[in-house]
Amino acid sequence: MSSLYSYSGIVEALFPIRWIGALTFREALRRRLVLAAFGLGAAFLALFGLALFLIHRELARFGPPDPRMREEIASFFMLAALYGANVLIVMAAVVGTADTIAGEIASGVIQAVAARPIARWQILFGKGLGHALWLLLYVLWMAGGVIGITALITGWAPRGWGRGLALLGLEALIPLSLSLWAGTRFSTLATGALGLGLYGVAFIGGWAEQVGSLVGQATVVDLGILASLLMPAEALWRRAAYELQSPLARLMGPNPFTAATIPSDRMILYALVYVVLLLALAAYQFERRDL
Repeated sequence: MSSLYSYSGIVEALFPIRWIGALTFREALRRRLVLAAFGLGAAFLALFGLALFLIHRELARFGPPDPRMREEIASFFMLAALYGANVLIVMAAVVGTADTIAGEIASGVIQAVAARPIARWQILFGKGLGHALWLLLYVLWMAGGVIGITALITGWAPRGWGRGLALLGLEALIPLSLSLWAGTRFSTLATGALGLGLYGVAFIGGWAEQVGSLVGQATVVDLGILASLLMPAEALWRRAAYELQSPLARLMGPNPFTAATIPSDRMILYALVYVVLLLALAAYQFERRDL
């Protein structure tokens, strides 16, 4: 009887989260910003597909006779496109979620929702769920589209495509969790600026780590790792790029779109803890904030 009661209690607690999540998801898909992100993503994929088709056709006619070399060229071009897609994913996650809490607090909309018999943490997690759904769809649209187009045109796909997409999906949740936490304390503008600023720090830190590793400068490597700890998004991209590389590309060493140092499984675990901790802090602060 107690187990039945606890199960019904869990279902009762999760229902508002699902309800708010569904409303947030539908609202996000109607926003011009999100629609523009998907529309520009379609243009990005169309340009990539046309360029890859023309490159592959020329390689088949006049390129290296060894098909493995043609696959390596296609792999390099795919990683270059994924590099650009990854930046668009992070930007969409930062800009598209900056007002999810902060904006509704400033406009007073959140007061009408919070006045209902729903806990504030349920509101926050519901909004987080709705935004997470469209962000994961965007990851599939952009990164999955690049990988799918490559496979369709060249007949080659990276073996680690599933792990790569999962890592990019986790990466998209990092700016979202940061927006939820920052939105309980700061304005929409400050929340977006914080997300972009931390990503910029992580971006240059990731490059500093790569260059420091190549020249043997341990201090620079440590500084890059520290920057990754502030926001592990760039580290997840480097691990995803490693998973999406061909075996030969891994042996050839780093290039502009991969990494000289590969983030370990501990960094992936840290990114998961990072997301969970920010969500917990956001719920704690949101419960105690005056609306």
